[in-house]
Amino acid sequence: MPSTSNNTRIRLATRPVGNPAPDNFTIETVPSPTPAAGQILVKTIYVSLDPAMRGWMNEGKSYIPPIQIGDVFRAGTAGQVIASNHAEFAVGEYVTGSWGVQQYGLLTGPSEQGKSDEIRKVDTTIAPLETYMATLGMPGMTAYFGLLDTGQPQSGETVVVSGAAGAVGSVVGQIAKIKGCRVVGIAGDQEKCDYCVDELGFDACVNYKTDDLRKALKEACPGGIDVYFDNVGGDILDTVLTQIRRKARIVICGAISQYNNTTPVKGPSNYLSLLTNRARMEGIVVFDNAANYTSAAREMAGWIQAGKLRDKVQIEHGIKNFLPTMMMLFTGRNFGKLLLKVD
Repeated sequence: MPSTSNNTRIRLATRPVGNPAPDNFTIETVPSPTPAAGQILVKTIYVSLDPAMRGWMNEGKSYIPPIQIGDVFRAGTAGQVIASNHAEFAVGEYVTGSWGVQQYGLLTGPSEQGKSDEIRKVDTTIAPLETYMATLGMPGMTAYFGLLDTGQPQSGETVVVSGAAGAVGSVVGQIAKIKGCRVVGIAGDQEKCDYCVDELGFDACVNYKTDDLRKALKEACPGGIDVYFDNVGGDILDTVLTQIRRKARIVICGAISQYNNTTPVKGPSNYLSLLTNRARMEGIVVFDNAANYTSAAREMAGWIQAGKLRDKVQIEHGIKNFLPTMMMLFTGRNFGKLLLKVD
């Protein structure tokens, strides 16, 4: 790599209140790093945009420490090795990891002592690089473990998923169909609903912005709901709880409707339905399943090759467009897995 190359990166400047704004971030350009012994230099191709990013900006206890003020903004990433001082990584190989919103990542490969930045090689002859950020990446893993391990769907049951056309929800619905379930999606756009039914094979999809959600769910799920995979929280979760069956499982993956609140998070007022139906509500954090990622990816890759599992990827461009691209997640403008290509 030429010594004149520079690295543009995004740092967290202040913690947002409500919607993130430009003054919460700084954009800086610094000289690109040079790998020392045991390190590799990766040119970023894709940055993953995920709803969880909003929570990472907040101070306080969570499943992962918050991004510290001044740090490069945390994000899942994919790129190509352009310089290597590590025996296990060759120039030209593609890798995924989490080196943040920047054009170049300086990463430490695994050593005999086990220290590593958890870089993963990916084979782009099996699937495109973007698929390793979607179905074969964190969204797909979240869907796989959240549905199968926590939701535990059985053939013939009814599975409902919110955020149905999103990176996680679309995979949840498809896996549920693979497992022999009736699948009903919830989305906020008719094009997204049509996509879930016509292209992904959902049995129905409810448009919560135009339909009476309670009535539409009763029509789509006449026998009630056995598994609900929740990505949005708020009123939609509350409504679904009125229609769960006995021994239902509610998987709490996210609550995107609440992330930018300046008032307290709205919890479910219908939670007593869990009592009367002897139901269970449980959270899912994908990192808890890291030891089993390889086996899950192998099974999902088989479904992809068999034509049973597909993804939709929306790619925006330019590292300086990071904030407006991230905000698409909270305005419903994204469709499928949202990536930022670092041109």
